[in-house]
Amino acid sequence: MKTTSERLAEMAHDILVREGPEAVTMRRVADAAGVTAMAIYKHYPNRQALLGVVVDRAFRSLETGWGLRGAGGDWESRLFGLLEDFLDFALGTPHLYTYLMTERREHARRFPDDFTGGRSPAFTHLVALVEEAMRAGRLRDDDPLEVTLALTSGVHGLVQLHLGGRVGLPEEEFRALCRRTVRRVLDGVKA
Repeated sequence: MKTTSERLAEMAHDILVREGPEAVTMRRVADAAGVTAMAIYKHYPNRQALLGVVVDRAFRSLETGWGLRGAGGDWESRLFGLLEDFLDFALGTPHLYTYLMTERREHARRFPDDFTGGRSPAFTHLVALVEEAMRAGRLRDDDPLEVTLALTSGVHGLVQLHLGGRVGLPEEEFRALCRRTVRRVLDGVKA
């Protein structure tokens, strides 16, 4: 049986996923969880603390759920599996993606300091693959964090354009564009 704190965090998560962070109010979450507006403050001192728990849980979920596609395959298959995991997340839960990855918020992870040592669960899997590819001579030796950033930045930008209605492709074609973009980064674009 879930505790009241867990139910409140779950309701906040659900509202954020459906409607975005601006819809997550203490009163709304309390109503959804079936507690009084004042009772929520026994569990969370404010909205930021509640959303902080939602963020931590979401990142833990990403950490455990990502990287399973192509498990046991070569590093490139696993890389493209992670891309699909990312696109599933970004396109399937756009409000959560935007809140976690692009919106300004207190305690958001920042590059490079918060991305070292595995402190960014969504980024960690890819950094490990880049390091593996460098050790195997598949990628030239370079700064793994910056190479990972180069591999991910284009796709983040494309997702933002897509979510903003600036890329007029159906989802499958958009995913193919993202795959081609990563392939171009891997292969380089020089003649």
